[in-house]
Amino acid sequence: MPARRLDGVAVAAQIRAELVSRVAAFAAAQGRPPGLAVVLAGARPESEIYVRNKVKTVAEAGCRADLVRVDERASLDEALHTVQRLNADEAIDAILVQSPLPEGMGRDAEQRVFDLIDPAKDVDGFHPENVGRLVQKRPTLVACTPLGCIELLEREQIPLAGRTAVVIGRSDIVGKPMALLLMHRDATVTICHSRTADLPRVAASADIVVAALGRPGFVTREFVKPGATVIDVGINVLTSEADVHCFFGPDSPKRRTFAQKGSVLIGDVHPDVENVAGALTPVPGGVGPLTIAMVLRNTIAAAELRQAARAHRG
Repeated sequence: MPARRLDGVAVAAQIRAELVSRVAAFAAAQGRPPGLAVVLAGARPESEIYVRNKVKTVAEAGCRADLVRVDERASLDEALHTVQRLNADEAIDAILVQSPLPEGMGRDAEQRVFDLIDPAKDVDGFHPENVGRLVQKRPTLVACTPLGCIELLEREQIPLAGRTAVVIGRSDIVGKPMALLLMHRDATVTICHSRTADLPRVAASADIVVAALGRPGFVTREFVKPGATVIDVGINVLTSEADVHCFFGPDSPKRRTFAQKGSVLIGDVHPDVENVAGALTPVPGGVGPLTIAMVLRNTIAAAELRQAARAHRG
């Protein structure tokens, strides 16, 4: 029997609907809506798509959503100045800097930019202060993708307490915060990576597998215990007809999609896993919509927390 589909589109819509009243309440109390600024440096096509979806979702909920562009040829100092300006803007409650930054800004550019964002406005949860609060199980703003994964698991009533979980990938953006969020919900967590010995065997011992490594179709049937829940964080683009045939087979509707668009999306999980897993997130339509919903929720949370801090200061 094919795995149960964990529908991120439906869950994200539910979350957005729940947040409308919070936006209205904040706007009524403060005389302005919660405000998000998304900083986009350069013109990478995939970044343009991600940013457009984030800005659209936040604006449709009644928030202010500003797109702040930084030229591809801009220096790191210019990007830092942009963040400083947004930090000082009282009408902006949340700041998101779209990754990756242009290579010309330097290898440490992203870390320097993330470190400069006011922790109270850090909608992505990447600032060291927010990461530290997550480690200590007293988070305020948490990285949007892993937070969305947790929302999906809980709303789909996937048990976490007492279960074993394997997170494949150790990035600061997904892997590490995902492991912490699972651990804080009493799962027993193993983080796997490129140096993990016998990775398929380790993954196949888990009740929950989270694939977040950025390699198309890497997680195959041998990685998955029958009946396990699989969360596919990866979004990869196939532009070769041979690759589409290899991953999806000759009779898949994906071949028609490729013929029409010239590309097909695939996650980090091989399509055959659907025949082994008990529950599985699709790509697209799984984790992606929830990441964007969490940008909205974190924007509202940042606005509320900043207002509460102002009220406390008197």
